[in-house]
Amino acid sequence: MELIDKLKEIEESYRELEKKMADPAVANDPHEMQLLGKKHVELTPIVDAFSLYESVLKGIADAKEMIGGDDEDMRGLAAEELTELEARLPDLERDIRVLLLPKDMNDDKSVIIEIRGGAGGDEAALFSADLFRMYTRFAERQRWKTEIISGSETGIGGFKEIVFRVDGVGAFSMLKFESGVHRVQRVPETEASGRIHTSTATVAVLPEAAEVDVEVRSEDLKIDTYRSSGAGGQHVNMTDSAVRITHIPSGIVVTCQDERSQIKNRAKAMQFLRAKLYDAELQRQNAEMAAERKGQVGTGDRAERIRTYNYPQNRLSDHRINLTLYKLDQILDGDMYELISMLSEADQAEKLKALSV
Repeated sequence: MELIDKLKEIEESYRELEKKMADPAVANDPHEMQLLGKKHVELTPIVDAFSLYESVLKGIADAKEMIGGDDEDMRGLAAEELTELEARLPDLERDIRVLLLPKDMNDDKSVIIEIRGGAGGDEAALFSADLFRMYTRFAERQRWKTEIISGSETGIGGFKEIVFRVDGVGAFSMLKFESGVHRVQRVPETEASGRIHTSTATVAVLPEAAEVDVEVRSEDLKIDTYRSSGAGGQHVNMTDSAVRITHIPSGIVVTCQDERSQIKNRAKAMQFLRAKLYDAELQRQNAEMAAERKGQVGTGDRAERIRTYNYPQNRLSDHRINLTLYKLDQILDGDMYELISMLSEADQAEKLKALSV
């Protein structure tokens, strides 16, 4: 009954919200209406699920009453209905408990993604480029915007490292499980003997931080400018447009040279720095919880090998949840939905298990 009591409290709060939103005085206050509207949207799925849950409970009670009646035909129908309704209860209860799980405060945020080639030299750099394309194509499917912050190309289509921003509501909620070591197994184009090579790349997904999330003092920064390298024509050799910012207390260094304007590069670098500092603080805060709940989805540790991409078998294996999918080509083309769904479900299951302990 504890669950039902909790749901009744939420339903009562929901009705109070609706009363406030119907009040003309509140309706004329855009800021207040926005706050109430956001809360209303958050509670609506829970209230709807509770309404369905109550209707099923009522159906069960009615069916049990009919089973005790005199009409034999009605008793048979009621018994069938009772079996059907009772079978629905566990799934409904699980769905409600998932809805009641604490929300990740960063889920709605945009993200900054770092991809760095690991073991494997040029092949690792090419794999980094493949991962970059996978994420940008997924972003296109979501109608999210992407922009490169910095990158270091190898000259053969690979990236030693690439840092880019994905701008879209809910980007972090869908991409947060990508942090870690990604491993590829395939035959490089330069391999004459046809031998399969193994290479790696690391991915870090950082929730974008606003100025209110992170305080960055100007006296803590060392800012250098230098000439960009790579594509850019004559401009590359003419102006010191690239920017390097060092956060002295933490030792974190970020760079940006994607824009021709030093001002724009500085703004992007500051955006990246805030995300790095915010992520470092989140990692610190979550260290104890991560140690307690390593779970199926893992800790998000950058050193953790999370996934293998096997090209010859068209296979993707996520080692955290023992998931194997034989559609690597589709996933690399941006169709990450099944993968993301399975990771999210595993994370929810682990959180539910933690609550029940």
